[in-house]
Amino acid sequence: MTMRHELITDAVLVSNYIKGEEAALSVLINRHKQRIYSFIYSKVYDKDVAEDIFQDTFIKVIKTLKRGKYNEEGKFLPWVMRISHNLVIDFFRKNNRMPKFDNNGEFSIFSVLSDSSLNAEHQLIKDQVNFDLQRIIEELPEDQKQVLVMRIYNDMSFKEISDKTGVSINTALGRMRYALINLRKVIDKNNIILTN
Repeated sequence: MTMRHELITDAVLVSNYIKGEEAALSVLINRHKQRIYSFIYSKVYDKDVAEDIFQDTFIKVIKTLKRGKYNEEGKFLPWVMRISHNLVIDFFRKNNRMPKFDNNGEFSIFSVLSDSSLNAEHQLIKDQVNFDLQRIIEELPEDQKQVLVMRIYNDMSFKEISDKTGVSINTALGRMRYALINLRKVIDKNNIILTN
């Protein structure tokens, strides 16, 4: 490669790998490993399982690229995230387990929405489905939309949301719950893939 690795886009690296440049895949894996592994680990809470699913994700990536079935128009990371997400779901189905959640009673389509766990999820949402998500959020009732935006996009705690909106924490939690239930309905209906 004549350019420095970090200056080459994912799309070019994918193209180079498909053309037979094996090193391009290593660059892609190294570039996105932390994000993908962190996402998987945040679901399974087990290093060995996360490592296995991470490996399986890239086995699937390699097989798909080798077969010439990749047509994501340069959106490599969201595509890999969807593969890892599906493998996580497969893992839970095979083991008759449910994903682990914090014991704070929050129903969540974005994984756990506790104050400490927004980082990777928040970035993934912004990267992957920001436009679709914003369009869907606009359709929510105003009180639900207000809480969800404060929570997801402003990283506010429910105490802060309660203080800002003048409602109790329980009311804010309830509005968030209904917002997420309504979002889930729209997401399922339109087959939009988010983190689970």
